[in-house]
Amino acid sequence: EKAVIQTTHTHRGLYAPSVFLQNHSNEPPPSTYFEQRVPVPEEDNERLFSLRKLWAFTGPGFLMSIAYLDPGNIESDLQSGAKAGFKLLWVLLLATIIGLLLQRLAARLGVVTGMHLAEVCHRQYPTVPRIILWLMVELAIIGSDMQEVIGCAIAFSLLSSNRIPLWAGVLITIVDTFVFLFLDKYSLRRLEAFFGFLITIMAITFGYEYVTVAPDQGQLLKGMFVPYCEGCGPVQLTQAVGIVGAVIMPHNIYLHSALVKSREVDRSKKKEVKEANKYFFIESAIALFVSFLINVFVVAVFAEAFYQRSNIEVFNTCNQSGSYQPDLFPLNNETLEVDIYKGGVILGCFFGPAALYIWAIGILAAGQSSTMTGTYSGQFVMEGFLNLRWSRFARVLLTRSLAIIPTLLVAIFQDVRHLTGMNDFLNVLQSMQLPFALIPILTFTSLPSLMNDFANGLTYKIGGGLVILCVCAINLYFVVVYVTALNSVWLYVLASFLSIAYLTFVGYLVWLCLIALGVSCLDPSTRRGNDTTILIDQQSEFDT
Repeated sequence: EKAVIQTTHTHRGLYAPSVFLQNHSNEPPPSTYFEQRVPVPEEDNERLFSLRKLWAFTGPGFLMSIAYLDPGNIESDLQSGAKAGFKLLWVLLLATIIGLLLQRLAARLGVVTGMHLAEVCHRQYPTVPRIILWLMVELAIIGSDMQEVIGCAIAFSLLSSNRIPLWAGVLITIVDTFVFLFLDKYSLRRLEAFFGFLITIMAITFGYEYVTVAPDQGQLLKGMFVPYCEGCGPVQLTQAVGIVGAVIMPHNIYLHSALVKSREVDRSKKKEVKEANKYFFIESAIALFVSFLINVFVVAVFAEAFYQRSNIEVFNTCNQSGSYQPDLFPLNNETLEVDIYKGGVILGCFFGPAALYIWAIGILAAGQSSTMTGTYSGQFVMEGFLNLRWSRFARVLLTRSLAIIPTLLVAIFQDVRHLTGMNDFLNVLQSMQLPFALIPILTFTSLPSLMNDFANGLTYKIGGGLVILCVCAINLYFVVVYVTALNSVWLYVLASFLSIAYLTFVGYLVWLCLIALGVSCLDPSTRRGNDTTILIDQQSEFDT
């Protein structure tokens, strides 16, 4: 009995701190949302790389990369080009690389444990923090979903020359999302092929705009690889922070950790797990490279054509071209302010109607694909945190409903021409939720009791911690800039109270993360364990 006590303490104190241990013995084993798993081909000869195996693992990374191409990202790209030219492309590159490293952690968690991040949170965190965490992640998903659905609605408005109102576009998007989401019921590979088709549409449409505008390649390469922003001020700094916040999205971490469960991997065999991690990382790198190129297309188009343009210039050009909405731009010499809607209009003014309609098709593909992946994220998060085992239709209906009501209200009471303020607010909302994905993923991938031989090493612990610290600090700066621009005393007071509660909960998650990273002095069970060990030793001496 004494030996058992001592062994239990060693396990709890060194590998799985007691603050993480929860009793879930009566829960059913975790299962993937998808009804089928894609088999991985076996090969007799031992090779370092196999295209057949890479193809078998291809799919989850491209679905994950959709979040890097949603309408919120596209709007951030075009604003970056219009406000800073090519000067912030290096920020986009750096944010994409950081995103790849974080997605690697998410995929490893899913492959090694057979559970996605929400399921691990349900099994490891105490009840109250787990519920708070779930609510925060749901807020991020709703905010992202609103941007995506509104983006689709704007695309329908552009394609129909404003004949389809914003609210009607929202309803169309919601209905066709239900239809497309059931593709995986018939074939998971067909679903992944459909997402690949949408990414191809984005590459072709935004690539067409890139070729039409023909940006300066020298300035583009300089902006991408020289980490400097000459002549930049607060506007450009805020835009750089916005790029990071738009690229690295909290719900995408939860999504990717669940998508990798759709492959048949024998987790009892270390070789297969290691192989799966390798191919998922390669696939994610390829997918994010494609998404990075598409983002570059958008930044470069607006950097070349509309950087430092004034409203009066755009007004005159649109008026001469016979654009159907020349009243979008005020008659002053202030710098042009653009969003997804205005961006399509001015492309049509400067480069012809074809540029406008092709832009709208690209936005529609971006919005439709990201809406579907956002719905998947909502289902995985709700299923994992609440341990729900509902039917497919019930899960889709509930997660869709959470975003439908606020999105419809915005569509009914807000003009399509004045959505920039709402988009900024939603970016701030998602920025605030970022720690609730980054901190848990670093925490659980660092626990040897959970990850076994695949737990993060010292280099990845330190590097991951620094990256997460920097990303969270950058996004908090973005939030502070947004709040201080509101110029309202009562909003400042409300923000102060919310900030205290927010930072307290983030501090709690950081405390648990530090324990998982090996800072055992913060673990309250360590002291109790040491006292227990001393008592056991004293009892042994007494018995002797």
